[in-house]
Amino acid sequence: QVQLVESGGGLVHAGGSLILSCTASGRICSSYVTCWFLQAPGKEREFVAAISRSGFSTDYADFVKGRFTISRDNAKNMVYLQMNSLKPEDTAVYYCAAGPRGTWYGTRWSVRASYDYWGQGTQVTVSS
Repeated sequence: QVQLVESGGGLVHAGGSLILSCTASGRICSSYVTCWFLQAPGKEREFVAAISRSGFSTDYADFVKGRFTISRDNAKNMVYLQMNSLKPEDTAVYYCAAGPRGTWYGTRWSVRASYDYWGQGTQVTVSS
């Protein structure tokens, strides 16, 4: 069992930056592939980025490539999402999730079903 708590959301102008943090407690963070999803009002939850257990491999949705960076610090049980060049369409609740099962290359980490544990989310609002 692992508990996830997101922080770092807020209001930012278009073109600005934010860093989201996900704090994991319970089992060792390095046992899980960890990711970020977002959910905009009235829309489905959508994959943003995932990072392997070691942190050496990452995957991004096309719409954030070159703007967002996912990273982790297993010693601190933390996962981060650096968001640059933010756009109004990035406005959403951002969720951290952890998946204990599957290998990095053998699992579709962009689907919600790959993750067993979810945080409560943090709101990011980008004004134009």
